[in-house]
Amino acid sequence: DGYFYHMMRQCRYSSKDLQGIELITSYVFNQAEYIRFNSTVGKYVGYTEYGVKNAEAWNKGPELAGELGVLERYCKHNAPIYYSA
Repeated sequence: DGYFYHMMRQCRYSSKDLQGIELITSYVFNQAEYIRFNSTVGKYVGYTEYGVKNAEAWNKGPELAGELGVLERYCKHNAPIYYSA
């Protein structure tokens, strides 16, 4: 019993070009995704009433820059490891 919260980050590598890397961060509550950041879209998108409110606030705040930083620091930094495997 209780509540289930989960946040998942994915780096998707579609080509060896670093510009083709996509970061997706999903926020899930009780098995329902309520907000997602997609680097291709360039902003947070809400899927529930709560998610829409958070997306509006996070798109105006430091959270957006933080996600773009993850794309640079983590996804692009680790791309050579992914491509060599």
